[in-house]
Amino acid sequence: MRKHYIDNIRWITVFLVVIYHIIYIYNGICTAGVIGPFSEFQAQDAVQYILYPWFMVILFIVAGISSRAFLENHSKKEFLKSRTRKLLVPSTLALFVFQWIQGYFNMAISNAFANFPKDFPKLALYPIMAFSGTGVLWFIQMLWIFSVLLIVVRRLDKNDRFYNFCGKSNIAVVLLLGIASYGASHILNTPIIVVYRFGIYGFAFFTGYFVFSHDCVIEKVSRFFIPFACIAVILGAFYVYLYFGQSYVEPPVVNNPVAIAFMWFSCLAILGGAKRYLNKTNSLFHFMRTHSFALYIFHYLPLSAAAYLLNKYTSVPALPSYLIVTVSAFFGSWILNIIISNVPFLRWCVLGIKKEKKSAV
Repeated sequence: MRKHYIDNIRWITVFLVVIYHIIYIYNGICTAGVIGPFSEFQAQDAVQYILYPWFMVILFIVAGISSRAFLENHSKKEFLKSRTRKLLVPSTLALFVFQWIQGYFNMAISNAFANFPKDFPKLALYPIMAFSGTGVLWFIQMLWIFSVLLIVVRRLDKNDRFYNFCGKSNIAVVLLLGIASYGASHILNTPIIVVYRFGIYGFAFFTGYFVFSHDCVIEKVSRFFIPFACIAVILGAFYVYLYFGQSYVEPPVVNNPVAIAFMWFSCLAILGGAKRYLNKTNSLFHFMRTHSFALYIFHYLPLSAAAYLLNKYTSVPALPSYLIVTVSAFFGSWILNIIISNVPFLRWCVLGIKKEKKSAV
């Protein structure tokens, strides 16, 4: 039986990722590689502090839950084949086929082309733009790595002993996992490219697989939805108050106790609330579920392109700029999905869709 609340968490979170990037492209906190702020103080930048601590963590938790569900009805070989096609191919081959366009706009926004000498070979710019176009694909790159590691872990837990043991987790254990997540947030973080936080994201993925994939655990969490949500709101407000204006993507802000506590209670509230209120589907939910992956993959290209062109050729003020970029992100990703998903080779290497399929996953 399909867990509709998992689908709904996924597409709603992807929707919020788009909102985050709309604010991010004009933010005044992390200004490297973005257009930059409209004014010295921007209250809307607080959205980044509200979303960043938890929204990718919940996506990795959901990915872990979904991996367990897939493996209950498929072999390990089928799992790896599926994840390689849907994750590895779009995050590697697509860089040279399509995402180099994103790389061009990333470099243009950063004024990176000005750093190359005039006689620099134009052809040599192509691989540089390709790698610069990684952008949002870091998530599926990491997810593929965790999926491969999961197969190794399953070989060690052949009879599901550890998995079944985790199914006995009560609320006290779930809360203690928040402390463990704090420790995980301090390890395996890559320098410079700060989004590759292997410790916390790996912890989230495997916690999703071993703990939150159990219906009984989620049921227990859902009973505490209201207190978890209240605590998350209080911690979120406190976090914004303490750290607004500081870089929220780097230590010590990104992994301090307040940030991690806010993250963990937010994830628990989302899991519990979704199980209680969103374990259903309708035409809108179905549409968003089937298009959420394409929205994630495509949204940043039209978003960043619109922001770059507006900044370069116009003097449009803040509100109209946000509106134009928002329409570009959502409508542009929809158009790109229609085009790419109807070209056989492109839909395979950009979206990971088998040749015989005609629509996005």
